[in-house]
Amino acid sequence: MNDAVLIWSYLSQGPLLWLTATLVAYLIGDACFRLSGRRSWVNPVMIAVAVLGALLMATGTDYATYFEGAQFVHFMLGPATVALGLPLFDNLRRVRRAALPLIAALVAGSVTAVASALLIGRVMGLPRDVLASLAPKSTTAPVAIGIAEQIGGQPTLTAVLVLLTGMIGAICATPLLNLLRVRDWRARGFAVGVAAHGIGTARAFQVNQTAGAFSGIGMGLNAVLTAIIAPLMLHLFG
Repeated sequence: MNDAVLIWSYLSQGPLLWLTATLVAYLIGDACFRLSGRRSWVNPVMIAVAVLGALLMATGTDYATYFEGAQFVHFMLGPATVALGLPLFDNLRRVRRAALPLIAALVAGSVTAVASALLIGRVMGLPRDVLASLAPKSTTAPVAIGIAEQIGGQPTLTAVLVLLTGMIGAICATPLLNLLRVRDWRARGFAVGVAAHGIGTARAFQVNQTAGAFSGIGMGLNAVLTAIIAPLMLHLFG
């Protein structure tokens, strides 16, 4: 038993352990997702978070230690965000033809996402730093964290809120859009990208390639617009 404790103590300080744990947790989530027949409510990210959370609690590992090992995944969020320009470039002609509806949907979605979060938070009496953390929750993590830092929010809290927003969006989007009888894959994808950023975009690609491409476009454009309107609306509601 003492040997096992010593081995764990040594491994837990190494960066590769938590990087490997993160990848294995996602593989478990993806396997569950495939076994379920790709049901939206069996979200691989949600399962991976639950597995990692249980592992950290069971081993008594704090988040700082985990993040030190898994920060390579965090680093890769930056290049992944930049790569969002590819769907926009590949579908530039289609975007131009639908420019006005896309702009209207983008403005409506971005403003609603920020305003609703701030309004609910204000009614509940949340302090300003929590409101600042809430404001960019519908954008992709690297952008949301950067916005939160600039407007006085808590980056760690923002990261959690972004994750929750993406998972809920990925789970609810397909059945909700089916219920609303939205048939246009461009509209479906764009709506998911604006509301549920990267996790929603991953789900959109699983459903339809056109939806995935327009979800990536919505995600990228929403990040830009939110960076502009979040500080303004925080000033208004804060």
